[in-house]
Amino acid sequence: MANQHFDVLIVGAGLSGIGAAYHIQTYCTDKTYAILEGRASIGGTWDIFRYPGIRSDSDMYTLGYSFRPWREDKSLADGPSILSYVKSTAADYGIDEKIRFNHWVTRYDWSSADATWTVTAKNQKTGRNACFTCNFIINCSGYYRYDQGYMPNFPGVENFKGRLIHPQHWPEDLDYSGKRVVVIGSGATAVTLVPAMAQDAAQVTMLQRSPTWIVSLPDVDLIARTLNRVLPTKAAYQLTRWKNVGLQTLFFQACRRYPKLMRKLLRQHLRSQLGRDFDIDTHFNPSYDPWDQRLCLVPNGDLFRALRKGSANVVTDHIDTFTEKGIRLKSGEELEADIVVSATGLNLVALGDAEVTVDKQKIALGDTMSYKGMMLSNVPNLALVVGYTNASWTLKADLTSEYVCRILNYMDRQGYEACTPVVDDDVKVEPFIDLDSGYVLRALDRLPKQGDRKPWKLYQNYLLDLVNLRYGRVDDSGLVFSRLSPVGDNATLAEQRS
Repeated sequence: MANQHFDVLIVGAGLSGIGAAYHIQTYCTDKTYAILEGRASIGGTWDIFRYPGIRSDSDMYTLGYSFRPWREDKSLADGPSILSYVKSTAADYGIDEKIRFNHWVTRYDWSSADATWTVTAKNQKTGRNACFTCNFIINCSGYYRYDQGYMPNFPGVENFKGRLIHPQHWPEDLDYSGKRVVVIGSGATAVTLVPAMAQDAAQVTMLQRSPTWIVSLPDVDLIARTLNRVLPTKAAYQLTRWKNVGLQTLFFQACRRYPKLMRKLLRQHLRSQLGRDFDIDTHFNPSYDPWDQRLCLVPNGDLFRALRKGSANVVTDHIDTFTEKGIRLKSGEELEADIVVSATGLNLVALGDAEVTVDKQKIALGDTMSYKGMMLSNVPNLALVVGYTNASWTLKADLTSEYVCRILNYMDRQGYEACTPVVDDDVKVEPFIDLDSGYVLRALDRLPKQGDRKPWKLYQNYLLDLVNLRYGRVDDSGLVFSRLSPVGDNATLAEQRS
């Protein structure tokens, strides 16, 4: 039987998991590790979502790994290209050989007596449980449920004679050519689906309760293209990456500090994309300020082009009920549809909704506080990778994996077996994700919290995190390190508060 104990277990073989594996085998060369992946393939999000037009809503120079340049021309890349990038990274670094596929993690049990995690995973092929032990866990399962998306309880949906679909479970056999399609929603998925489906459907309608801030960007970065012509690939990649980090940071900070000005500039941008006759006051004038919710990107203005062409349209109204032929709105208008796509968001969960115990005491994740956006209060030797909401996911994922390696190497040098974030009583509790989006608000009670100060505060700022996580002290005041000390025939963890 293969060895079931590892120094490090990584959960999830998506973008984050492959990155974490690279960091462990590069910077902690003496550590053994394995990746537990609940599905049968690599890729996570980029393998699960198969809906038309699936693409990144972040540029690939920052969504790509810091250690592996993105070499394709398109900066806003399609899903298959991103999946190929993740798979080739895993293969080129031998990471794919470390993956245990079809192992869906259901439990994490920590024992202080031996400073060890026992991880229970259900084998999706046999239905049997497999147990692994490890000293440290890096959870890279993301923060949404893979088995189901969010589907509201639409009134009258049982009367609809057409087909109702959620993008997270796109049917391979769906033929929408010449069909009337209604896409419910106005987030990143909806603004991707509408122009993609409009190429073949008879008509596509984006039905939204309220507008979303949307910005058009070129899918090819001309500065990156120029740099690639005159510089080595790695140098060009790093320069473009830093250029984009700077622009993202400036734009986000401008939206937060000068919301009225940015609202005015974004409306001017929308007017230039949609023309003078389009009713942007009704359909593209959100009630919230830019970046109170995640801002959507459309490559080359494809959504706006479809709206101008007439192959797609947008309706801003509330659903009264589904009917046999489609959807009746509160205004009394009926949208006839052969297919309705409910692009209504995700169901958020932490740690893949697995159960967590520490010394046989169940941990309610909603009662924990996030340490540096990557560990949980009173939960030893466990890091979770959660990316930024205002920038590319991988920027934070890379920093988190890098910091875990710093922790592991520090513990080895000092002879520690465990590290546990411990929060002071006077730290003020704040929501984990500072966005007003519906999918976030629905899950806040089940997610960890953040605090109002370091090291419990999530600043959503890559430059600040870079300084703190790459160059800051590992043994700070929020982390308790401990080592096994023999006492009689047993062992206990002797703690040292930094």
